[in-house]
Amino acid sequence: MRQIIMIAVSAFSIAVISGCSAKPEAHESREHQMGNENHSTMNATMMEGHMSHDNVVHLNDSTGEHDLKIPPLLQRDPGEEIVYTVRAQKGETELFDGIQTKTYGYNGTFLGPMISVEKGEIIKIKTINELDEPTTFHWHGLKVAGDIDGGPHDPIQPDEERVIEFQVAQDAATLWFHPHPEGNTAAQVYNGLAGLLYIQDEKSEQLGLPSQYGENDFPLLFQDRLFDDQKQLNYEAAQNSDGTIGDTLLVNGTLNPKLTVPGEHVRFRLLNGSNARNFTFKLNTGEPFVQIATDGGLLNKPIQMSEITLTPSERAEIVIDFSSQNNKMDDLALVNEDGSILLPFDVADQHVEKSTLPDEMNDFALTEEEKSLPVSKKVELFGMMEHVTINGKKFDPNRIDFTQKQGVTEVWEIYNKPDMMGGMIHPFHIHGTQFKVISRNGKEPPENERGWKDSISVKPDERVKIAVQFKDKGIYMFHCHILEHEDNGMMGQIKVE
Repeated sequence: MRQIIMIAVSAFSIAVISGCSAKPEAHESREHQMGNENHSTMNATMMEGHMSHDNVVHLNDSTGEHDLKIPPLLQRDPGEEIVYTVRAQKGETELFDGIQTKTYGYNGTFLGPMISVEKGEIIKIKTINELDEPTTFHWHGLKVAGDIDGGPHDPIQPDEERVIEFQVAQDAATLWFHPHPEGNTAAQVYNGLAGLLYIQDEKSEQLGLPSQYGENDFPLLFQDRLFDDQKQLNYEAAQNSDGTIGDTLLVNGTLNPKLTVPGEHVRFRLLNGSNARNFTFKLNTGEPFVQIATDGGLLNKPIQMSEITLTPSERAEIVIDFSSQNNKMDDLALVNEDGSILLPFDVADQHVEKSTLPDEMNDFALTEEEKSLPVSKKVELFGMMEHVTINGKKFDPNRIDFTQKQGVTEVWEIYNKPDMMGGMIHPFHIHGTQFKVISRNGKEPPENERGWKDSISVKPDERVKIAVQFKDKGIYMFHCHILEHEDNGMMGQIKVE
């Protein structure tokens, strides 16, 4: 499996190898067009970029020195209305013992809280920008009108406040929120802007799934980072225009985490919040687990898995049975594909009544009508570094690339066009909707992708068909969720009328 990487031991050497010692200006990225006159330059740059795409830089193993931090539940503002206040802030955070690292966060200095809402509720969120630069608040995976989705065309200036209001119209799901300013998304996420949004509903609450937040139901936000000699997040030095990769893992913002779990079924809500790194999660014992949900909600039934790969922005909910005696071992851990220790587990030595998972959880269906619809929109992902495009074009905020009718399902075909070096995986995301996966290269998607998705991994030379419908009107982004690719213009706009 091809992933994006950097071969380097320091932020400076990474910048030199990638050919990007400083972050490219968004304007320059938009204006750069891949015509015949610069084709040889592009090929040379691609070869340079692919130098760092043969092997993923190894993550340092978690030593398990620190208890995993659990994002706090954001309390609603007093009053009869359901109102939350979310502030984008800057500050300092002690990630390394005794050292203060400059960071960004929501309602704090690093990362953000968990916002819990119920299906059917009318929600107001007051968003406040306390940074020294423009930002946006993008509600990733949430079905909302285009003017409150938080895309790059709607920046919030420093010291500006804005209130959005919407009715929750989706089933239970694990979503998230993060910034989306044009040309500056990667840096702001890298510095710490990311938070969780849970949708709850009555149907899911009756299934008997593990649901005690922070006890047997844990969010796990995975982000790799590269720290400089001063233990700072020096994005300008670490930045790689093909995707910034680090050797240090933070889980929920915790360095070298460990987690104590009860000896029962435990639910984990996995979120790949990295700028560019792909993760393949598995247990170091080789024992299976079950997947119960995709990006946008529960699967119809639990699917047994031995590993699961998530590209940037993808989510999956899994359940691990810690009551098995085979799991009573000192070095039990969640690991990456290459064996890197991501999260060591300690299993509490208490007797817990054996629980079971439901056989049926949802009624998701891909209809015969949807499968028979012709392809009406084709999306071609191509390129590397500053030369990334969608359908041969870079993002232009004044250009509408597609139009679609509100409430009408259309089939999109996403094609990852290989380059001269073979190409790389692109995670493709659409704002304001949850879509259905129809096929991969003409074949049925795997069982664990037969659920609602808002982001999907597309391998080189792969064609993925998806059924897309928008609940609301507005202008929405679609883009590669390698954040540096997004910033470099690998993004388009659809107007829903």
